[in-house]
Amino acid sequence: MSSLPYLDPTLPTARRVADLIGRMTLPEKVGQMLQLTARDGVRHLVEEFHVGSILHASPERVREAAELARHSRLGIPLLVAEDCIHGHSFWEGATIFPTQLGMAAAWDAELVERVARVTAVEVAATGVHWTFSPVLCIARDLRWGRVSETFGEDPFLIGEFASAMVRGYQGDGLADPTAILACAKHFAGYSETQGGRDASEADISRRKLRSWFLPPFERVAREGCRTFMLGYQSMDGVPVTVNDWLLNEVLRGEWGYRGTLVTDWDNVGRMVWEQHIFPDFTAASAAAVKAGNDMVMTTPDFFEGAQDAVAKGLLEESELDAAVTRILTLKFELGLFENPRHPDPARQAEVIGVAAHAELNLEVARRSLVLLRNDGTLPLAGGLTAGPDGRAAAPDAPARTVAIVGPNADDPHTQLGDWAGASGQAEWLPDGHPREMITTVLDGFREVVPAGWTVTHARGADIVVTGPDPEGEFFPDGQPRPDVALPAAPDEALIAAAVADASRADYVVAVVGDRIELVGEYRSTATLELVGGQAALLDALAATGKPLIVVLLSSKPLVLPPSVSEAAAIVYAANPGMRGGRAVAELLLGLIEPSGRLPISFARHAGQQPTYYNQVRGQHGHRYADLTQAPAFAFGQGLSYTTVEYSGLRVLTPTVGVGDTVRAQVELRNTGARPALETVQAYVSDTVTSVTWAEQELKAYRQVSLAAGESRLVELELPVSACSIVDARGARVVEPGEFELRVGPSSRAEDLQRAGFTVVV
Repeated sequence: MSSLPYLDPTLPTARRVADLIGRMTLPEKVGQMLQLTARDGVRHLVEEFHVGSILHASPERVREAAELARHSRLGIPLLVAEDCIHGHSFWEGATIFPTQLGMAAAWDAELVERVARVTAVEVAATGVHWTFSPVLCIARDLRWGRVSETFGEDPFLIGEFASAMVRGYQGDGLADPTAILACAKHFAGYSETQGGRDASEADISRRKLRSWFLPPFERVAREGCRTFMLGYQSMDGVPVTVNDWLLNEVLRGEWGYRGTLVTDWDNVGRMVWEQHIFPDFTAASAAAVKAGNDMVMTTPDFFEGAQDAVAKGLLEESELDAAVTRILTLKFELGLFENPRHPDPARQAEVIGVAAHAELNLEVARRSLVLLRNDGTLPLAGGLTAGPDGRAAAPDAPARTVAIVGPNADDPHTQLGDWAGASGQAEWLPDGHPREMITTVLDGFREVVPAGWTVTHARGADIVVTGPDPEGEFFPDGQPRPDVALPAAPDEALIAAAVADASRADYVVAVVGDRIELVGEYRSTATLELVGGQAALLDALAATGKPLIVVLLSSKPLVLPPSVSEAAAIVYAANPGMRGGRAVAELLLGLIEPSGRLPISFARHAGQQPTYYNQVRGQHGHRYADLTQAPAFAFGQGLSYTTVEYSGLRVLTPTVGVGDTVRAQVELRNTGARPALETVQAYVSDTVTSVTWAEQELKAYRQVSLAAGESRLVELELPVSACSIVDARGARVVEPGEFELRVGPSSRAEDLQRAGFTVVV
């Protein structure tokens, strides 16, 4: 058998693939297009379904499945896939980073690439070849349950960070033994929800798709992301799974994408039992293949459905070959026929959860924190210095008492966020990641406060209570329904204990937010307000008059109660990962400088949705009759422990052509006594457009380090080609005329310097 052409590594990949396809039976071809969950075992998947890929496999089942595949008739190796979203999500002891939304707050693509590289190194040692990451969805409605999985609301930033993540995952190429397949998802428009509801019909035009939703995907497609995952939703009545325009005209046609497409969970089945587009799996399977899908995730009925479609003449066997070719090409390019990349315990001990990865995790957590409000209370005690043991030192300051309160102050699961251990997707890790690897906010304060300081803790409130879904234990496709989360009632005893601690303290740190039961697929929320007893707790803490620092540790921006609108400080921490609690403590104590900037806007009320900065011009006024439209905190906002002044913006190229580059300068001056890492943001406004367009869009940014008192002249460049719109015909063009460059520390109008330039043709 070793003399067979497909087993000869010296032959070109295309020849090996063609030889192997020529030896495959119809069931083997259909099976190669199947990716099934290993939750109920793997033997039947390999022996009965001839699967090409498995996912959600426990570590033990990964090796078992690989051995079964090796002994199958043709010995075709499996692609093992997993949702390694912000770290090796379901491997005990792996490094779990902040969620994508937290990473995005660092505004640092190089840092994101390092995260993906570390993740790939850890993942590759465990026999997993494919991660379903990064997410390129644009956050639009904050009620949507998957906001934490996004890089925020701006297409340019999403493209920057997603490309960085793809580079990190795929390394130096698929032959690199530490490379894993990246997967851009969810293609495309999935996040344009109705009422924030997950997977609802996306009421979105093709022009709107081309304007904002497709550019990040086009970028990673052209930069070599090897796989794309399709969204759940339909657009204009057509599920993405069979959307010929999106998959064939745009993705494979205009962009020339030759990578592999995978459906999301049971997309083919959903067209039968949920969307009611097809009467049976035979018709649905035929349509999915004809539309260009390659790997069909968790629709076991596709196995018989596709074969039946061939038997009935609805599908030619040759139509399966294109999909099978793309799947096998991945396997050959990964080198799996020569080295199946089985789990390697020795390698795992060398790379998983090691100190260097933990240090990077802490760095990312530090950079992810966004200081939104500060009346001067922070840093605590005027700012402390780090001693040789990493603990804060305050030799000349009196000992202080810090009351750490709130339901998320010591909650390791919420700190990690969705797709991590105890978030519910992996039954082999029911208790989550090792508690000793996770530093909560309470842990962090206990680790780093100066000797002699006192740290107290009171939970203060519960967020949710859970119970079974009244619609039944399982969905129609057999998947278990998650429990229903109901708001917990305020508990007077818990509040009283927290208030007692606060009354005896010098500072109160209230860590509030959401919980994993309110986050993820199927878990959109109707409100953005703090759930359960949290608002009552904050009301009571504010009434003590003690300096109150609110840390919002949550999957997405939430609405804080009026009682804390004048809190001493507010910090947004997203889901900051395993080291996040230490980072929060260091920030509040002044051991590090706040540098995060919002990648997403904060609403004042759920009724403002959607709340994003690059709104299209043309509405009547800029407020509701009963409330402003302005966000509570805007895209790009974030404070430092110093002040940075902008002045003298000057465009050095006042007249440019479409192929030119806009160059500009702006003066920055650190007017405070502490250093700053300033994120200089450059927005462009096309003053008159042939069709309605966004008032302004982010087109460039630079991060600049400034010592106390330092001034710097910062140069900015952006290609004129980036100053484009999508016209009425759906074509992306740069229209000649007047433009305005806006530069500053956030997207808010009052924060921006302005200077004009002209584009000529």
